[in-house]
Amino acid sequence: MKKAIVVIPFVLLISGLVLLACNTAGQKSDTQSSATTEIDSLDFKIGQMLMAGFRGTTLKQSNHIYRDITRHHLGGVILYSRDLLLGANKPRNIQSKAQLKKLITDLKKLSKVPLLVAVDEEGGKVSRLSAKFGFTSTQRPQEIGEINQLPATEKWANHIAGKVKSMGFNVNFAPVVDLNVNPKAPIIGRLGRSFSGDVETLVTHASKFAEVHQKQGVICAIKHFPGHGSAIADSHLGFTDVTDTWKPIELAPFKRMIEKGFQGMVMTAHVFNKKLDDKYPATMSKKIMNDYLRKKWGWQGIIISDDMQMNAIAKNYGLEEALEKSINAGVDIILFSNNGRDAYNKKTVPQAIAIIKKLIKKGKISRQRIDESYARIQKMKAGLK
Repeated sequence: MKKAIVVIPFVLLISGLVLLACNTAGQKSDTQSSATTEIDSLDFKIGQMLMAGFRGTTLKQSNHIYRDITRHHLGGVILYSRDLLLGANKPRNIQSKAQLKKLITDLKKLSKVPLLVAVDEEGGKVSRLSAKFGFTSTQRPQEIGEINQLPATEKWANHIAGKVKSMGFNVNFAPVVDLNVNPKAPIIGRLGRSFSGDVETLVTHASKFAEVHQKQGVICAIKHFPGHGSAIADSHLGFTDVTDTWKPIELAPFKRMIEKGFQGMVMTAHVFNKKLDDKYPATMSKKIMNDYLRKKWGWQGIIISDDMQMNAIAKNYGLEEALEKSINAGVDIILFSNNGRDAYNKKTVPQAIAIIKKLIKKGKISRQRIDESYARIQKMKAGLK
């Protein structure tokens, strides 16, 4: 009789543990299913197609970027050393090496999937990681092209890739492969951003730059397709028509980079060129992005827009039209710097998502187009080190 009394509680205990294990497994399965559903949702996919800038040297829950990543599934961020609207004396995202490294680490922790963290670190004039913040200065690409020695280029590129990687960045919006056809061009030639006006010289050094970054686990973006080197205007400031100055040879560096097996992204230019499309600037042009880049040259990688808040777009097209045309043209990632000279918008990301969803509902953007971009983004992020 005493043995029976001992056995019954033991059986009840085992039964309870089995039920608890089943419930826990069920809850875990439900949680995993919920997470998978969220990642496959339209909102998630659209969020992954956006990259945005923000103000702040530390990550606070009150900052809109916290909400953009956790609630709106933002795919990437871009960091700057200077705020164009507030002026040089106001910090933007970078104050020191230690501060920057912590900010990037904290940003990455917020995201359910790998977060793209981008910087413009071309070398020379276009450098966010400058001596002011404890980094070593580097030569301009034009100077590297003039030296024209691959060992020197490799050493220079290793230095840039090293400091980018050491801070936690996984994207560098470089190298510039705009052909230096006009040394006086305000945004390319005058700043020494292009390696050369000779196609093969430019491609040789740009390829080495990209190769070195790839080895260090940093994604490069060649820019600005289909060529900004002949422009006599600045697309940051307004409408930029290159019809009368652009030459077909400006396409050659991009084509050669792709032929040589470039792995990374192609960044668009907001230039208008009647020779290629008589209706829209390149970023919004299906003829340029899809027919040339995708179909003619077979580019299967990511196309990322230049900053959609630059005045070449923002002052001439509404956001809805710009998003519709760019996505349908084949752009996979839409960039909003939130670092223009006119305004700072804390709601850029949710507003863009709402507009894209509305365009899908109206049938102006297909779900298939979103799925195509999302698949490319997933593939690229899967390769991040």
